[in-house]
Amino acid sequence: MGIQREGEYYTKTNEHHHDQIDLEARGLAWLAEAQEIGGAHVVDMVAHGPGRLRLRAIPSSTCTRDAAHAFGHALARTHAAGAPYYGAPPRGWNGDGWMGNARLTYATSNAPARSWGEFYAHDRLLPILAPARDNGSITAHGCAIVEHLCAKLADGAYDHALPALITAPAARLHGDLWSGNVVWAPSVELTWAPRTAGRDPDRDDSLPTVVGVLIDPAAQGGHAETDLASLGIFGQPYLDAIYDGYNSVSKLADGWRERVGLHQLHMLLVHANLFGGGYGYESVACAKRYA
Repeated sequence: MGIQREGEYYTKTNEHHHDQIDLEARGLAWLAEAQEIGGAHVVDMVAHGPGRLRLRAIPSSTCTRDAAHAFGHALARTHAAGAPYYGAPPRGWNGDGWMGNARLTYATSNAPARSWGEFYAHDRLLPILAPARDNGSITAHGCAIVEHLCAKLADGAYDHALPALITAPAARLHGDLWSGNVVWAPSVELTWAPRTAGRDPDRDDSLPTVVGVLIDPAAQGGHAETDLASLGIFGQPYLDAIYDGYNSVSKLADGWRERVGLHQLHMLLVHANLFGGGYGYESVACAKRYA
């Protein structure tokens, strides 16, 4: 993957895996649709061709409490744009995808409807567990703990409702929403964005001076709590304000705070797969809390 800055734009290229760039483009377009209903700002995609993606550069600022609270509002509306089922790819995509350089399983439209727990166990945790075992970051005993948790998930032990604003079968997720994939930008600089982006569709409210802009998605249908939990893995300023803003628009199901680690587990396993080291230990410790 190559990134080159050219004035007000930057270009991402991938000569060896064109489809990674193509998937990112479809994911950005899918998330950007939600801007029309007040969803979070999404980086502006200027041009897209095989293995090449041209994006508008985002002027950076610093996250504030007001910006974080407003981002929570906007993210709730992005999620509420919905997806047809758990594991759905962005519109127009066929086949599997990636989360970073890790493979990501997408379900097909003709697959039978499944609970969140069954999807999370079989399409997210188990496929990424074997590579983490093979690179030595997770022991056989650690794998057994994760597998036991997956059995509980598949049996429905941790199934829980989607947030109140979501009426579709699944939420429309960014899918790789760690803090580095939200760029905080001065709202006055985002003249390319639809006026509706980040705004309450029922009120003519103004944007805060700083807003969060989504970049680098692994877009998919999933549970909204996964995006929210992922924000906390590597530290996010004013995370409590994001949660408060989200909850004020789309109430989360009871017990959501106790499920944060559960929803973080897939991203932790991805890091154990890609980077090894302490991520394997952290993944198993997390799984043990729920197994």
